[in-house]
Amino acid sequence: MGNAKRGDANRHAIADRKNDLYQTPPAATHALMRMVNLPSKVWEPCCGPGAIVNVIRESGRKCFATDLVDYGCVDSLSGVDFLMEHRAPGGCDTIVTNFPYKLHDACVRHGLSLCSVVICLSRLSYLEGARRSDLIDGHLSKIFVGTERLPMMHRQGWQGAKVKSGAMQFAWFVFTRQRPLQTILERVSWRGGK
Repeated sequence: MGNAKRGDANRHAIADRKNDLYQTPPAATHALMRMVNLPSKVWEPCCGPGAIVNVIRESGRKCFATDLVDYGCVDSLSGVDFLMEHRAPGGCDTIVTNFPYKLHDACVRHGLSLCSVVICLSRLSYLEGARRSDLIDGHLSKIFVGTERLPMMHRQGWQGAKVKSGAMQFAWFVFTRQRPLQTILERVSWRGGK
């Protein structure tokens, strides 16, 4: 009971989190690209200011960048509600993103209706929860777990104290439309460089 209270006290209310924008550290995207040979075209539907987009584009790939809110990402399209989209950008069959946590399950499900691969950064604790069993048991093909903690991801507009290292463990989750034969877990260092 004591731990639950402490955890609840550290969690910010959805009203405070607003659009739930937490920029992905470049080290996380570089680590993903060491582990996965991404196709030449990918879609980042929750691009924010472009943290994931910039790393993918630096690799020479085309990254379609969209978001509901205009955060100033270069060559992006704002005003796009991902959950209302009926098709992926032309020639794109892979999503790479950090979905807003409050909409994570709905976004993964919708993403799989639009693309055959959805890759998203999330808390390792995302593996828990009966309400997402259809995703974890039926579509999760790979998990890339960090061997160390990512730098702290502070919410957009956060005015409080800034800390360097996060308390939560993160992983890249790779979901496929086709049911995988098994889920593969691999460890990855966020510090591995480019």
